[in-house]
Amino acid sequence: MIDLRSDTVTTPTPEMLRAMTAAEVGDDVYGEDPSINRLEEEVAGLLGKEAAVFTPSGSMANQIAIRLHTRPGDSVLCEEGSHTFAYEAGAGAALSGVQFDLIPFSERLSDEAVRSRFRADGLHESPSTLILVENTHNRGRGRALARQETQRIVATARALGLRTHCDGARLWNAAAATGDSERDLAAGFDTVAVCFSKGLGAPVGSALAGSREDVERARKVRKRLGGGMRQAGFLAAAALYGVRQHRGRLSEDHRRAAALAQGLAELVHDGRPLEVDIPEPPTNMVYWRVDNGQDVIERLRQKGVLMNHVGHGWIRAVTHLQISDSDIHDAVLRIRDVLLVSGN
Repeated sequence: MIDLRSDTVTTPTPEMLRAMTAAEVGDDVYGEDPSINRLEEEVAGLLGKEAAVFTPSGSMANQIAIRLHTRPGDSVLCEEGSHTFAYEAGAGAALSGVQFDLIPFSERLSDEAVRSRFRADGLHESPSTLILVENTHNRGRGRALARQETQRIVATARALGLRTHCDGARLWNAAAATGDSERDLAAGFDTVAVCFSKGLGAPVGSALAGSREDVERARKVRKRLGGGMRQAGFLAAAALYGVRQHRGRLSEDHRRAAALAQGLAELVHDGRPLEVDIPEPPTNMVYWRVDNGQDVIERLRQKGVLMNHVGHGWIRAVTHLQISDSDIHDAVLRIRDVLLVSGN
């Protein structure tokens, strides 16, 4: 089976499993798990922040950040389709009592777009206090924001008195795509969340990084949300292995995504070339469109290729640690066969 649904489907490599079984562990709630402490220190350093806290998921890291930077009744600015708004089960409203003001993706977080949706703290308004920036942006076809763009957004936010959070679940991919370091891409943000269970291939875990004061507060919020863990160093060891060993290979995923996009662009369906969308620079996501997207997805499953239909005929494919060059070649051939049948 060629599973291109997401980079979350990766499983630990044998080397990562060995690192996990060899991990030195303790009670993290007491701050005594050396593997977690080592991971948090290294990640904070990579992101240029004072401290970091390990969390079970990226959603929890994002929701902790919202709790840190807002009060009930506040408004949070973010792009439409952002994970924190669209895919975290309404947690911002349920847990922190905030509302979201959405910026159309087509406006690409321009200064004008941010300013036009900013709400002052008037008697009848929900005041804007936080802006969320997703890098790379999932619903934005895997678009990576370079340092110049993130610095511009942060500067605009600062001028408006907004706190800033970067949902950097795939910040590692953004760094590989843009050539900017993770530290440069995280610069200026009050908090940054990064994920270990996507491109880095760990089974579980994310981290939230920021000032020492914010991270100490984050630990209390994590505890309230049920995220206090005990001997979680086995998970931290996998994350640390991914950070050290798998970051350098992410460009391979991007190259394979570009090859998949090229292969798809050469296919024809219903008498016309496929509509294919891949960001520039390429990351690990490819979007392509057919009118009968859900039907094509089911036929592909029967052919041993898994992808996700994300609506309106658009299909998403994501390359990752366990996708090879031959998988890309075979996937294109099987897609061609399915399109020939579904086009009749």
